[in-house]
Amino acid sequence: MKNLVLLGGGYGNMRMLLRLLPNNFPEDTMITLVDRTPFHSLKTEFYALAAGTSTDREVRVDFPEHPRLQRVFGEITKIDTKEKVVYLNEDREIYYDDLVIGLGCEDNYHGVPGAAEYTYSIQTIAKSRNTFEKLCGLPAGSTVGIIGAGLSGIELASELRESRADLKIKLFDRSNRILRDFPEKLSNYIKSWFDKNNVEVIAESNITKVEEGALHNHDQVIPVDAAVWTAGVQPVKVVREMEDIEKDSKGRPIVNQYFQLMNDENVYVIGDCASSNLPPSAQLAEEQAEYAVKALKAKYKNEPLPEKMPEIKLKGSLGSLGKKQGFALVMDMAVTGRIARLMKSGYLWFYKRQVDL
Repeated sequence: MKNLVLLGGGYGNMRMLLRLLPNNFPEDTMITLVDRTPFHSLKTEFYALAAGTSTDREVRVDFPEHPRLQRVFGEITKIDTKEKVVYLNEDREIYYDDLVIGLGCEDNYHGVPGAAEYTYSIQTIAKSRNTFEKLCGLPAGSTVGIIGAGLSGIELASELRESRADLKIKLFDRSNRILRDFPEKLSNYIKSWFDKNNVEVIAESNITKVEEGALHNHDQVIPVDAAVWTAGVQPVKVVREMEDIEKDSKGRPIVNQYFQLMNDENVYVIGDCASSNLPPSAQLAEEQAEYAVKALKAKYKNEPLPEKMPEIKLKGSLGSLGKKQGFALVMDMAVTGRIARLMKSGYLWFYKRQVDL
């Protein structure tokens, strides 16, 4: 039997499974899904888990079952594309004929001293659980610093405000306005929500050092009781350490229009660890998976690949401000308030049912 190995059970590889199962791959092929957890984690909802407004069960979905789908759980330690083998902890090895790498990303601390040691994270479900225990265990009146005012930082700050009205929340933003690349209408709306709900936004910040109980912003030392890092990502270590492949300046493997490695048509890279000029998102991972699965299906049918794949165009962004308000940018149209929040909740409902294979 041939073996199609999918590394990571995130949004990209869940889309791969959605398109391949139950019978859209050859009968002489097994699919092996490798992940550290026995379920698909809804990473876009980890902020709510960390803030204590969603339960662990609400942010995960069971992996599908199929007679020719093997699920393997553990930590990936090395990917050897020359020998076509993936190494796991406990001295396990998985050989592949085709490989899809969808292992996502981890925090990028940009060389800031103390950031890795003294900040919490929402990059994995395990780290989000730890962040929940810390934040929701703080005494009344404690100060929480959230470093990074992208979508993750904004949603975490707003959800934590609803969860813990007694906390002092400081959101550190490097830009002069929140979501600088979004329409000013959305930025103003989000800033207004934070002002009304007593979340302090510190614009044009630059965290130069993190200590236990303190953040250094420029030359100012700001006491905090807990700090969460949401200020940038990088490919996971095992991808950064892959040898003999071309990578971009961020350590992400460079891929062709089918999301294959430039020098290896048997290896596909999708999601946050693939080189792209678009910002990382679940939506992007799913679109990249669509392109990769088309290439795989063509290969299975001995058909030529399309000479030119269309450019990926994302539909927009959805964000929440607590459970009742939100913001959205859909087809260049800005939407705010209750309608935007309902749009995000509706999409989450639809997604959970779509991947319930």
